[in-house]
Amino acid sequence: MAHAPTARAEAIERLIHPRSIAIVGASADLSKINGRPLKHLLDKGYAGRILPVNPKYPQIAGLACVPDIASLPEAADLAIVAVPASEVLASLDALGRRGVRAAVVFSSGFGETGADGLALEQALAACAARHGMVLCGPNCLGFVNAFDKVYATFSQYADGPTGPGPIAFVTQSGAFGTAIAALARQRGLGLGYFINTGNQADLDFSELMGSVVGDPRIRVAAGYLEGLEDGPALIRLARRCHQLGKPLVLTKVGRMASGQRAAASHTGALAVADAVFDAVIRQHGVLRARNEEQMLDMLQALSQERRPAGFGLGIATQSGGAGVMMADRAEEVGLDVPELAPATQARLAGVMPAFGSAGNPVDVTGQFVARPELLRESVVALLDDPGIHLGIVWLQLMTAHVDTLVRIFCEIRDRTTKPFFVCWVAAPAAALAQLQAEGIVVFSAGERAVEAAAALARHAAFARAQARRGPLVPRQLALPALRGRVHDGVQPSVPATEWLRAAGVPVASVALARDADQAVALWRAAGAPVALKIESADITHKTEVGGVILNLDDEAAVRAAYDLLWQRARQARPQAVLDGVLVQAMASGDVELVVGAQRDPVFGMVVMVGLGGVLVEVLKDVAFRHAPFDVDEAHAMLRELRLGALLDGVRGRPGVDRGALARLLSDLSHWVAAMQPWLAELDLNPVLVGANGPLAVDCVMVFRHQPAGLPAPDRPRPT
Repeated sequence: MAHAPTARAEAIERLIHPRSIAIVGASADLSKINGRPLKHLLDKGYAGRILPVNPKYPQIAGLACVPDIASLPEAADLAIVAVPASEVLASLDALGRRGVRAAVVFSSGFGETGADGLALEQALAACAARHGMVLCGPNCLGFVNAFDKVYATFSQYADGPTGPGPIAFVTQSGAFGTAIAALARQRGLGLGYFINTGNQADLDFSELMGSVVGDPRIRVAAGYLEGLEDGPALIRLARRCHQLGKPLVLTKVGRMASGQRAAASHTGALAVADAVFDAVIRQHGVLRARNEEQMLDMLQALSQERRPAGFGLGIATQSGGAGVMMADRAEEVGLDVPELAPATQARLAGVMPAFGSAGNPVDVTGQFVARPELLRESVVALLDDPGIHLGIVWLQLMTAHVDTLVRIFCEIRDRTTKPFFVCWVAAPAAALAQLQAEGIVVFSAGERAVEAAAALARHAAFARAQARRGPLVPRQLALPALRGRVHDGVQPSVPATEWLRAAGVPVASVALARDADQAVALWRAAGAPVALKIESADITHKTEVGGVILNLDDEAAVRAAYDLLWQRARQARPQAVLDGVLVQAMASGDVELVVGAQRDPVFGMVVMVGLGGVLVEVLKDVAFRHAPFDVDEAHAMLRELRLGALLDGVRGRPGVDRGALARLLSDLSHWVAAMQPWLAELDLNPVLVGANGPLAVDCVMVFRHQPAGLPAPDRPRPT
């Protein structure tokens, strides 16, 4: 039986902050997997009660050992289960009957092994739910709560110093997660929490991270993902991190695995898993790192408390070449390297050597070795410039001047309020240690420093934008009454168009002709040139079969076009059921777009906009967002398009009304979000954007009814 959220939250609290820990299967050999947690708890000074369980021993390491779970002197807050897979289910059941409400299962041999293992894993989850128990794992190496000295793990990471720090790190991979944690320790980044989720039979990444990110001692959240089942939970986590003012940094592998499947719409074909994941997390302020090193770079930048007020980067360097390299990279990652204000340039000229440069980058040369005040005053002046929001100081070697340089950087820190990083190439170990102790972020390569600065600036910009916009309120919409009236599959164009038009989405009206006489009558009623299009649920991409004929404006042409469309469709798709021919007044525009929506198996409804019309799958110049979203987010989508300059007009063609296009995207996003139980795919292609705003002239709408509360049938499992 599922337990109430409050009881579940209490159980998770016991898991992470236990006052007593039972170790089921504890070994007297403290070097074994089932002995290492006890060793760590004793060595690190865990203050709670430790309760070993194993019939082989009367005591282990001086602690009384009980023969079975039923003999536990108390219902421990947390149970570490370190027994063979075949014994785990019985152990969980016994723990539940003893009143234990939280367990971490090290044992492997479950979902990762195949169908039989998955069935056993599901039995574990059902057993835990029956007893109101939360479960971390199975097939995991556990977790560390460094603040409370809880070491429910056999990870090698726990062998070294594990002092608490401001970062919460949750990983789906045990081995790679341990490697990341070890690298963080090398950089002096303290992990307050280190959690491996394992197979996620119960607790998943988002819930575990949500359980620790609220700790006031945590400033940054970081995660390593190999797969994702519950997209809405990740979105809720991202929103909570934003509310707490804590950045969330994720590394997710599988970026190039398309996961592409056959789809009726362009949107469905282009909405590959990683493209959607990347767009959705960016929409909700999550920072994505390409790999573990970039993740740690971002964590270094975000762990310091200063936040930039914009994207202006000031660079001070003793090498002109290094400055140019960093300036180039800054432009590539979205930072500005602005010219300095005249007052700043004059101030720099007063302290710079004649052969230095008072521009941005500021080249202080190696002269600062003889004149330390040169570096100090130059960087302070640079950071005081109103167009500069964060800074990077680049230098190399300087082994003989470590103490002097560290003192200078501390003075710069104390005289400024804007964030700045030190990029010290081939830095002496003593310099790194002293700067880390002073809380000054230091990198070993210029481009890495620039990329970390860009992440910091993006995080701060997202926070400012959210404060300005406020929370999004989904709209209350009048939706079509569908139950019992429609079937799954491609919907007829006429009602589909009417539904969208009723929702305020600009779609050109169409009418269906079932013979040439009706087509002629509809042309006469239009009073203008028309397009004829074959109508069939079996032919979703009409142009591929020659199923569209444009600019028809006399009776003979309309009749001939009707017959030709029918003939082409029969020849190209002999088995297709033909409903007739659509008649639509001609429309025009200066830019041709495609707009669509897709019910993603992880995140739910996502909206796409792209350039290219029929060429969209060739150009693949598209942007995605999770629905619903506001007009500001729609503008951000348009800015992401590589060919977005076409919207502003080129070679004498006028620019389009971006505001009207953004409203279309936002309005559509609210409608498709409300239609999620029915709508699977939607294509508005092309959307012609001209002087009168955007107008969709073709619509492919696909229903696959999914009753509320049921997961999508093709939702993937994490690996």
